[in-house]
Amino acid sequence: MSDSPKLSPGDALLVAAPAAWREACLSMPAMRALKRLGVAVSVLCPERQTGFWEASGFSRMTGYSDRASVREIAGRLKGATVSLAWEAGVAADALAKAGIPRRLGPPAKGLVSGLVKRLTEPVEVIERPGPVQHRVRFYLGLVEKLGAQAMVAENFAPLVTGVPRAMERVLLVPDSDFGSHFEWPVERWEAVAKDLLERGKQLWIATAGPKGAALAKAVPEATGVALAFPGLDDLSSCALCLAADGSVPHLAAHVGTTCVVLFGPGEPEWMRPLGKQHVIVRRKVECSPCHAPKCRMDLRCQNELEVDEVLRVLNGVSPCKAT
Repeated sequence: MSDSPKLSPGDALLVAAPAAWREACLSMPAMRALKRLGVAVSVLCPERQTGFWEASGFSRMTGYSDRASVREIAGRLKGATVSLAWEAGVAADALAKAGIPRRLGPPAKGLVSGLVKRLTEPVEVIERPGPVQHRVRFYLGLVEKLGAQAMVAENFAPLVTGVPRAMERVLLVPDSDFGSHFEWPVERWEAVAKDLLERGKQLWIATAGPKGAALAKAVPEATGVALAFPGLDDLSSCALCLAADGSVPHLAAHVGTTCVVLFGPGEPEWMRPLGKQHVIVRRKVECSPCHAPKCRMDLRCQNELEVDEVLRVLNGVSPCKAT
């Protein structure tokens, strides 16, 4: 492929943010690198993400609803001259529909195939053979090709919200937005919750799904608000987040809350939350990592993870005091 396109300080760049929360969090260091380059970054994102991007220092944004059509979104993008799409989807289609002259992005499926030319300048990042690399490398590698300096500590710094952190507060997140096979049995969550209460911890329980609701009912001593999907301020107020592999621990990591994540079918080397302080607990089994929509066997990656192992890890974790 020919030399990669470059961006220069002062360029105005419209970036279509990843639609999924996890990917949005993992793209953050690359987005910060673009800002450090001096590029005027505007964000095109789902409406549910606008507060996330604004709190993270991106004041120029265009939000769109889940029901918005490609035509409707494109009509709001007049004047944009350079865009970046990380992935295929309605936002990338809108960038093309708007006729933005320079449309950058990886030559991924859905961006360079089909009848619509979604990219005018594909940016190829060659992945070398070797061990599994964290997903964040995808985003960092692409902005480096655009001229940004990606591996800078400030790009990875937790967001400071100013919300005081309650050092005895622990958020439990038993549900996963990735599916039920990413979730530990609820009776084991109950055992962990009762152990934490005996140690004087203040518990908050996320109730985004049936396991969260069941746990909140089984542990009525849990205090604070029952959080359907915690916001950044809620997460900042917790010293520790014990969670199933899902979007919430990535958001918690973004605000510097120490996370203990229970991995089942997922691959932590590829998708663990960003930050050295976070801890992964898993029962590594022969069939993981698994990318099936649901377990085709006996969910051994979850059922063989014992309560004692999770408690052992929790006992060794030192939550971060910074806010």
